[in-house]
Amino acid sequence: MSTDAFAGALRHGDATAHWLVQADGTRRRLPVDRWHGTAEPATATVVSRCAGPTLDLGCGPGRLTVALTRAGLVTVGVDVSARAVALTRARGAVAVQADLFRPLPAEGRWQHVVLLDGNIGIGGDPRRLLRRCRELLRADGSVLAELDPPGSGSWQGRAHVVSGRHRGPSFGWARLDTRAVHRAAAAAGLAVREVFPADDRWFAELIRP
Repeated sequence: MSTDAFAGALRHGDATAHWLVQADGTRRRLPVDRWHGTAEPATATVVSRCAGPTLDLGCGPGRLTVALTRAGLVTVGVDVSARAVALTRARGAVAVQADLFRPLPAEGRWQHVVLLDGNIGIGGDPRRLLRRCRELLRADGSVLAELDPPGSGSWQGRAHVVSGRHRGPSFGWARLDTRAVHRAAAAAGLAVREVFPADDRWFAELIRP
């Protein structure tokens, strides 16, 4: 995605509403307050499932990266946005500015890769994204991904962010629910170990079959 696709949503502290708008017209309000807050109960559930070096892809302002670090795990946040990386570092965590489809630190040696807050949509192709996650993992590693609720289906296409009256650039995006993830995982050489709810949200853990 563009480095400034979510730039407006990374500015916090005003009353501006931020929306992710799909090419089909579907609008979803972005939970900016949550991104800038501390780890919520659902995030804590994901952190508790991590037991080794963890890569937080699309880390944004870094609340998950910080929570993983405070849990005693070697953690690196990754984001294409320089502002997101700066915000994460300001909170005391390690982050790098990078496109996750390009070379990243310690490829093939991560115990966990995490995709929260809709980040399964990065790049607009969940199968390609999950194949990339598989490359980053150790043989016994896992992907922890947040998904849409059962029955929501899947969607791929172009989207943009609207912040107040400002419309950001278009980028590839996708959505995947708890049923559609099985096929996407299989296409990426992964298997769904478990699908689990947490605080009215849904997650899955994917492993090598």
